[in-house]
Amino acid sequence: MRPLTEVAPGVLVATAEKYTTTSTVIVGPGAACLVVDPALMPAEVAGLAAELAARGLQPVAGWSTHPHWDHVLWSAELGDVPRYATPRAAQTAEHERDGLIEGVTESAPGHDLELFARLTPLPADHVPWEGPVAQILAHDAHEAGHGALFISGAGTLLAGDMLSDLEIPLLYEGSPDPVGQYRAGLDLLAGVQDVRVLVPGHGHVGDGAEFRRRLDADRRYLDALERGAPAAGQDERIGNDWLRAEHDRQFRLLHR
Repeated sequence: MRPLTEVAPGVLVATAEKYTTTSTVIVGPGAACLVVDPALMPAEVAGLAAELAARGLQPVAGWSTHPHWDHVLWSAELGDVPRYATPRAAQTAEHERDGLIEGVTESAPGHDLELFARLTPLPADHVPWEGPVAQILAHDAHEAGHGALFISGAGTLLAGDMLSDLEIPLLYEGSPDPVGQYRAGLDLLAGVQDVRVLVPGHGHVGDGAEFRRRLDADRRYLDALERGAPAAGQDERIGNDWLRAEHDRQFRLLHR
């Protein structure tokens, strides 16, 4: 994992090599910090905890953007603190725990399964902590109960698994209208004012112009996918077999 880098005042991001997965830390008063989606391999999560300790930072809460195995990780070194998620995300993590464990065991073995996916439902608009305001933006686009965070003072949107420069929109199959629901999620994020820094769950940090570019790219992909147009499968982000398979799956989902 690359070391934590300050991408906005009080916002630190580290990126794991696998899946280009981001971990985000919001610095609060004193030594307090909020840890968002720590990932990915056990050694990387441990290394994140060690780097926070070296910086004199102490996690007081965690946030999981959504209940996929790579976004519900934790370690004892990060502390015994509440790890919040939207109520629907927390419920999904509990109900699908066996499947999540299967996923993490296959892809990133060695995590502490007692701490894995233990989320506290938070029916609120903001994360309750003493640091910068972290507004919760809940939607059901990529997964039920997906919760992006907007750190208004830093103009930073933590988008979870949305608005990636490396991944196409990945639909939530459990929805009766997966494309419509994804569009609604994009519209929610598009309505956030003064986004100056964008942090996706997978991919590279971008600025405000990149935020708008990715919104447009995702909408174009969805338009083409819904029409059954070849352009959807030609999205420049489909650069490996996994994403090609995901695109083909989504195409079949809409056009069977």
